[in-house]
Amino acid sequence: KMPQTPPFAAMFDSSGCNRNLYQTKEDNCGGLYYHDNNLLSGSLEALIQHLVPNVDYYPDRTYIFTFLLSSRLFMHPYELMAKVCHLCTEQQRLSEPGLDKNWTQKTAPKILQLLTEWTETFPYDFRDERMMRNLKELAQRIASGDEMYRKNVQQLLQSLIRKLAAVTEYEEVLAKIDATSTDRLTLLKTKPQSIQRDIITVCNDPYVLAQQLTHIELERLNYIGPEEFIQAFVQKDPLNNDKSCYGDRKKTRNLEAYVEWFNRLSYLVATEICMPVKKKHRARVIEYFIDVARECFNIGNFNSLMAIISGMNMSPVSRLKKTWAKVKTAKFDILEHQMDPSSNFYNYRTALRGATQRSLTAHSNREKIVIPFFSLLIKDIYFLNEGCANRLPNGHVNFEKFWELAKQVSEFMTWKQVECPFERDWKILQYLLTVPVFSDDALYLASYESESPENHVEKDRWKTLR
Repeated sequence: KMPQTPPFAAMFDSSGCNRNLYQTKEDNCGGLYYHDNNLLSGSLEALIQHLVPNVDYYPDRTYIFTFLLSSRLFMHPYELMAKVCHLCTEQQRLSEPGLDKNWTQKTAPKILQLLTEWTETFPYDFRDERMMRNLKELAQRIASGDEMYRKNVQQLLQSLIRKLAAVTEYEEVLAKIDATSTDRLTLLKTKPQSIQRDIITVCNDPYVLAQQLTHIELERLNYIGPEEFIQAFVQKDPLNNDKSCYGDRKKTRNLEAYVEWFNRLSYLVATEICMPVKKKHRARVIEYFIDVARECFNIGNFNSLMAIISGMNMSPVSRLKKTWAKVKTAKFDILEHQMDPSSNFYNYRTALRGATQRSLTAHSNREKIVIPFFSLLIKDIYFLNEGCANRLPNGHVNFEKFWELAKQVSEFMTWKQVECPFERDWKILQYLLTVPVFSDDALYLASYESESPENHVEKDRWKTLR
């Protein structure tokens, strides 16, 4: 019977260390160092050995996730896969003659389980030919023994190929969206009135807009692989600034695409506010976005909420004093307070913990939604990485640090797996993703035309822009 795969949230206890690692005598002298049953450090070789199942051992699931996540700071995934293949082959070769069949029966299902966890959690590793070759080779070795294993291996490969095809398709869609919005921007510059509608005519209900934003957020979140957080700060090659030590490491851009979406949404909000000619229309758009932001907060969509707030805080928008005078700002003040950066975003972190608690006991997908303020999540992971050495003075890998990293990333893994419960509205989604947004200069120009410049600096800027 194979070890079952528990949900991510259940993997780590509150201290971040994993408690189920039982310690065997060998491990302690085999280059792994424990304290109170927690694995704290080890040589890279010993940690790789610890990943590979044998006749009477299967690695703990949190260990598999943590090691696969962090090992890429030391070696390529394909190098790790080659070592795993080599260790499995060695084991089989060293099993007593005639007991080869016994080895296959006892170990094959465990190796298959390990490969399943790897391909399901880190599928993008397999966008590498070398990785695929090794996977197929090891899978072949397992499958040769038994019809049942052959079926399982087929399933594993098919599921992996489906995942990789999906990410390729997603990347093509993103490229198409980028191209469409660029074309429309060109059109906007030549015939502004003919093309531009405004958001309220496309969707007059702030609740619905917040739900469609949540669709976009969850879809983009879902495509980010856990390893992308680690790859975001793989050491640069000290001799050549542009080249990281692992030049061909990066197989995806989902994390960057998600950050770009945040920026786009901020600029979209600012564009929609600065565009209307009449003051009362601008005020109405501001109030509309305040309602959208509030609904995002209620849903647990903190990323859209923060993008909307930052769009409203851009100076071309915040300088529109006469417009803001017409807005009831009480609700906006509450939201700003929630997302206030002081004390390291204390209020937001409290709200996030509340949403996380709610999602753990949720009965419906709607209550499960947690979409973190993403740049802050990246920053947290970045500082956790920077604040601690990867290796200890004795050359051991600092595994205590990697438990912490894995704990943060595994929380994200839970959030990204939520299905969006709201109905899609293609017309609104299309608008949000492709409508042209103004550049900084265009925003200032629109802003000065709405409410004329107030001081020398603004007047000079307006002259230059015109």
